[in-house]
Amino acid sequence: MGPQRIVCLTEEPTETLYALGEQHRIVGISGFTVRPAIARKEKPKVSAFTSAKIGEILKLKPDFVVGFSDIQADIAAELIRQGVEVWISNHRSVEGILDYIRRLGALVGASAKANAYADDLRRGLDGIERASGTLARRPRVYFEEWDEPPITGIRWVAELVRIAGGDDVFPELSTESLAKHRILADATEVARRAPDIILGSWCGKKFRPDKVSLRPGWDAIPAVRDGELHEIK
Repeated sequence: MGPQRIVCLTEEPTETLYALGEQHRIVGISGFTVRPAIARKEKPKVSAFTSAKIGEILKLKPDFVVGFSDIQADIAAELIRQGVEVWISNHRSVEGILDYIRRLGALVGASAKANAYADDLRRGLDGIERASGTLARRPRVYFEEWDEPPITGIRWVAELVRIAGGDDVFPELSTESLAKHRILADATEVARRAPDIILGSWCGKKFRPDKVSLRPGWDAIPAVRDGELHEIK
């Protein structure tokens, strides 16, 4: 049976539950939800990433709330004080994400579908990795999670870059779980590492390639010079 009234504080539980055909359980979602697009039309938006409309969430009478990481600890604590059951996941790797899908599926009584979905995603990633192995060269990639201050990508981002055939220019930072440990003290270090591609996914706001290109010393970066700055949504 599982929870019948789920509030998703981030995007991934919404996308996962829709993929499993369990979207009828969702009563509230994050305002940053992108996939599937229909979720934004069907479900009330009750949270951002670092904040949430606690009163609105309580009005929805959730029997389960799903969030992510220490960044949502305060939201989770307040909901728990109000008597709401909360699960805060903390996946940091590709395997962690696949395990998250399986665990969420089990929580809603859809283990078979979740296992099949995770296995299918694993096969897809394996196929991409095989194909990328034929590339003539591996582009150097800088992923930016936030701009003020610049924060580099987490482990699963570096893993996906590798699977796709590239190399993260900050591999030593990708293993740091907390964002505060991935802050670049000196943004000109990106220029020194000369990425061929810059990917941006600023949590909660639109990535601005034009703004990034104007950073001091960044004009000589191959990615900036060649216009290889892209937003990941």
